[in-house]
Amino acid sequence: MAIRIIGTGSYLPAKVADNQFLSTIVDTDDEWITQRTGIKERHLSNGREEGTAYMASQAALSALENAGVNAEELDMIIVATVSADTYVPSTSCSVQGAIGAIRATCFDINAACSGFLFALNTAYAYIEMGMARTVLIAGAETLSREVDWSDRSSCILFGDGAGAAVIRQEEGEGGLIASVTGSDGSQGDVLTCKGRGIQNPFHNSRRKKDYLKMEGQAVFRFAVTTVPRCIRQILKKTELEPEDIKYFILHQANVRILEVIAKRLKVDIEKFPMNLDRYGNTSSASIPILLDELNREGLLQRGDRLILSGFGGGLTWGAILLEW
Repeated sequence: MAIRIIGTGSYLPAKVADNQFLSTIVDTDDEWITQRTGIKERHLSNGREEGTAYMASQAALSALENAGVNAEELDMIIVATVSADTYVPSTSCSVQGAIGAIRATCFDINAACSGFLFALNTAYAYIEMGMARTVLIAGAETLSREVDWSDRSSCILFGDGAGAAVIRQEEGEGGLIASVTGSDGSQGDVLTCKGRGIQNPFHNSRRKKDYLKMEGQAVFRFAVTTVPRCIRQILKKTELEPEDIKYFILHQANVRILEVIAKRLKVDIEKFPMNLDRYGNTSSASIPILLDELNREGLLQRGDRLILSGFGGGLTWGAILLEW
């Protein structure tokens, strides 16, 4: 029996902010952004009904249709997000209500940009233990509510969107083959987004919620060191070589990061599909959005070996080898 992805889906808001538009808001221009990040545009929520739960629900419905699965068949829904609309209910419970998955157990995961990988591992574990058969996982973010739109070093990087996948155990071989994950909370301060301050009868901070803050160079060094290492661990564990992998589907943060990772692995950059030029960094949504694009463009065939890898706040990281 194989535990495999049987359907994918994604959702991007209709409103697009290109680099020229951002130059009217902050001191920047298209050349400055493109050279440093590779990003040309990003999709942004319309600020009304288009929140994290809505986008996750739309991606979920798309994935269910692609898989040929009804929402009532879902045993579990896991949503990875750092930008939930509400503390309670969880985003996964909101998705459950929106799509009518009346049997599903629901919970959220916060592992930042590695979140989709952590959700995929969790789904695998539940299915492997016989506690679920069909699981929907999603990565969904409304990062436009978390960034300071007067800070050109951060607002240029992020976009909104959601991606989803349906996981099921089926006859055959392949599916999820191996994974490695990790965290390093001692470096957590290099990428933060604080919540509200403590306000109770004994203390009143009167501090509003902070914006997302990132030490770009520290995150860069972490990514280009950690991702190649965990990919090598996957290859060693499975006795495979880089040429045995069709695509390396990485978190879409920065084109320079991806280029350095490819160079350190001695792998042609053509094996690293990218869409960050059109969507920017969508955190936990970036890997499933890219996976859905590859799937719907017919670029994934049964038996293809893929390595999914991400890195993000926490700090967190992970890599998964799967056979499509």
